[in-house]
Amino acid sequence: MRITVFGASGGTGLELLRQGTDHAHQVTAVVRDAARLPAGLRERLDVVEADVMDPDAVAPLVKGRDAVLSAMGTRESGPTTVHSASITSILTAMGRVGTRRLLMVSAGGLEADAGDGPFTRYVLKPLLIQRLFRHTYTDLAKAESLLRESDADWTIVRPARLTDAGPTGRYRTAKDLAVRRGLSTTRADLADCMLELIGDRASVGHVVSVAS
Repeated sequence: MRITVFGASGGTGLELLRQGTDHAHQVTAVVRDAARLPAGLRERLDVVEADVMDPDAVAPLVKGRDAVLSAMGTRESGPTTVHSASITSILTAMGRVGTRRLLMVSAGGLEADAGDGPFTRYVLKPLLIQRLFRHTYTDLAKAESLLRESDADWTIVRPARLTDAGPTGRYRTAKDLAVRRGLSTTRADLADCMLELIGDRASVGHVVSVAS
């Protein structure tokens, strides 16, 4: 498959690049600074330095792709528009060139639902996690809403707390619900899940939660 990864130099983005190339996919990594990618990995990819917020720059990078993967993120603790602005740009570019499949990393803490246990649903998420990450979650919620309103073949992927523990080979998923007792997700498991979901037509138009 031909895939383009945004947010490619972050922890999840790097896992998508590694696993994508390991599976012999043709991968384009979109970054602000190519030097942030490991040298050995750069040699296996098409690496493009571009501004994700510019649809004119993004359009050639998503044209003809089987899927576009957004692992955009921010380390800022204050108000941000990184997620919503980038997804707006990506959707605009995809619409121009006719590319349809888009998967976006969101966050499991964004919503509390029936998939959560009582403590997580009524205490941990609303009283701690959602307050702690309120600015990021506000922007993620806007990005998710933009996806839902679009005509793209979208899937929102919500991991639990992300770790660098490596692949477990036993992660669990749930559609339109949180994963019960899903306390953490390794970035390697998240990347594997996203790559598997590309061809899963049943996941189009849905939120898929993943936990290791």
